[in-house]
Formats: sequence, structure tokens, C-alpha cells
Amino acid sequence: MRIFAAIVLIAALIFAYVRIDQRPAWSSFLMSDSVPAEMVENADKNTSTKKNLKGESVKNEALSFHTDWVSDSGLASVHAASSIILQDGKWRAFWFAGSREGASDVVIQSALFDPVNKIWSDMSVVVNRQTIQKSLGRSISKIGNPLPVRANDGRLQLYFVTVSIGGWAGSSISVIESWDDGVTWGPARRLITSPVFNLSTLVKAPAFAFQDGTIGLPVYHEWVGKYGEFLRLQTSEHGVELIDKRRMSSGRGTLQPIILIRNQQSADAYFRQARSQGPKKVTASHTVDAGQSWQLGSDLEVPNPNSAIAGLTLSNQTRLLVLNDLDEGRHRLVMMASWPQNLSDKENTVLSYGPWRVVQILEDDSESTANTKQEFSYPYLAQSNQGDVLLLYTWNRKRIREAYFPAAELRSYLARQALLVPDTMPPEGK
Repeated sequence: MRIFAAIVLIAALIFAYVRIDQRPAWSSFLMSDSVPAEMVENADKNTSTKKNLKGESVKNEALSFHTDWVSDSGLASVHAASSIILQDGKWRAFWFAGSREGASDVVIQSALFDPVNKIWSDMSVVVNRQTIQKSLGRSISKIGNPLPVRANDGRLQLYFVTVSIGGWAGSSISVIESWDDGVTWGPARRLITSPVFNLSTLVKAPAFAFQDGTIGLPVYHEWVGKYGEFLRLQTSEHGVELIDKRRMSSGRGTLQPIILIRNQQSADAYFRQARSQGPKKVTASHTVDAGQSWQLGSDLEVPNPNSAIAGLTLSNQTRLLVLNDLDEGRHRLVMMASWPQNLSDKENTVLSYGPWRVVQILEDDSESTANTKQEFSYPYLAQSNQGDVLLLYTWNRKRIREAYFPAAELRSYLARQALLVPDTMPPEGK
């Protein structure tokens, strides 16, 4: 038996070495540069012509954007919306809905948003627990957190969380794929991310692309510890395969990382804090080698009451966050911005950012005297190729709310807001 065990161990080590040796070499982040140059230049010209504005008039100026309810789910509880731009210019949103979070009747639903006419289509059911069970050949008790991803070959992928036994800490990730932008979907497949029963990997934040066509996916772990992880995925005719995984944080205090890229090698990760003790602020880590390694950074001077955050970087390197800027509760939702303070001449790399500042209050129930205040939570930000921004968030666990920011209005507003920040200006023509 000892000889047999030794042979099995040696075979396993050889197999593991071959698998590691066959992995693609690590790649650089794929930088997006799809916003038309004339749009950027016009926004920056608007900035320069308004340098004589008084701060008070800028402060009182409202940001113009469209807001509406996403299609009614028809169910009592909805949560965790996400979205992606489609090839025809429309947006497809996803969320999960049921009698309550984690109930057996929860389904993943979807609806289309037409940005030209500013209307939502009727909702449709993408997948339910029974169809997932049939595809995976295993019992499924809970589903949630749908996340759409565009693969390098154009197919639309939808990642989501599944639980067979226990709570969300026992989750694994499954994925379905569509070749017609979500009209029809193939069967669900499990993504193997852990050798320990493939447990406790959850998804929430947007993915991004590497230059070699592989996908970077921030995920998080909740069983025993609470920390962020970084998956590198490869899509082929056989589906999605995990080719690498790296730890982004450690301990028991970080969840649901979002990643904001600086350049081909550098990026910052921001986390929902889940500390039992210590400051209630957004936590951060950083990479300078395209995600191969991550170093814990200082907390942002931004409150976080153990709630999800959303963020993205605009074409002029201005960063946005949407979150509950509270120590306790989720009854206030704001948009914050941080502007680049200087650039590297060689690589146009942002070397530092200014402090985060609230630029728009989206929801605020602070003055309510009700015992239970309204909840505005789980924001999700996405950006089109033209720079338009779509925000989705949960409204009191009953509806999904939309806020749509056209690129020109958003850029112009943020440029004027930047005038209120000393020695901080968006880079001209970038």
C-alpha cells in the first residue's frame, strides 16, 4: 500500500507539473481606448472655458442623467443586478429574484435597455434552479449573483453562484454561454476553482481582458476566511477553464473586490470591508505585475458599512465609485470621483490620484424617522464603447433601479467638478 500510495503521489505531482508547465505565459492587461477622440477633446474644451466659474455655482449644478425602474420581476425579492453592452448598442441587465434571497424559487432574470429611446423591455427568465440541476447533474439549493462577460471570440458568458449544501460560504461558480447575445443559452457548467470540494468561490464584480485574450475575474472567498482572489480564465470550444488563481487579500475582512486598471501592468483593487473590528472604510490592494501578485495598501478615506461597491475608470483616467458612504446602514447611495494628479511622461501612467469626493447623491433616506430605513445597495457600473455609463442597484430589495449617464454630460460635469479640487485637473486631450 505504501508503494501504491507513493506511485499515486508521484503521478499526481507529474500531472500537476505538466499542467502548470502548459499554462500560457502571463499576459498584460488589455487597455481600452474606444472613446472617440473628438468627444474627449470637446469635454476638455468645455473644462477650459469654465475656469472662471465660481465654486458655489458649480456645486449647485445638477448632473443630468436618466433614471427609471428596470422591468418588474413579478417576485417579492430582487437583488444583485449587473449589465453588459450588446453588439447592437443595447444593454442587457441580469439579476436574481424570488420570494426571498436563497429561496428555492429564485431565478435569474434579464431585460434589455434601449439607450436611444430610454426604455426597458419586459423581463425574461434566463435560468432557474431546476434547469441548472439538470445541466450539472447535482442538487442545487441556491443561485445568485449573475455576472455577464464578453469572451474574446464574441460569445456572451453569464457567471453565477450556485450552492448545493449550506449557505453562501459553500458556493461555487457556474457559467452558461450564448452566441446570440442572450436570446438563447447553452447548458450550465461548473468552474473548478478549488481542490477542496470546489467550495466557497463567489463572483460579483466585472471581469476584464488580458492582451492574449484570456479573462481576469475578481472573486472572493467566505469559508473560514474572507478574502479576495483573482482568477485567470481561458475560453475555448470546450468552454471555460481556470488557468491560474492568485490571492488578492488575506484574513477575514475583505469581500467582493473590484479592479480599476492604471496601465498594462498596474491596477488597484478595492474591497467591501467585512471586519469585525477596526475602521469601517474601503480597503485596497495593488498590483504592478498585471495581477500576478497583490500587495495590501492603505484604506481609502471612504466609509464602508460592510456593503458592496462599484467602480470604473473613464477614458481621461477619472475614477468613479458608487457606494453607501456610511458607517452603518445602506440608506444612502452616492457617486464619488477621484481625479489623476500627475502622469508619467513615458507611459502616460497615472502616478497618483486625489482624494475621493462625492459628486452626486443618488439616494438618501437619512432623514426618515421609520424604524427601518430604505435600502439602496449592490451597485453595478458598466461603460459602453462610447463612454456612456449605466448604473444599476437594488432598491429596498424590491426593485432594480437604473441611472444612465450619457458620456458627454458625465465628462463635462466631472470636469467642472474637478475645478473644485485644488491642483487637480483631468489630463487635457487624454
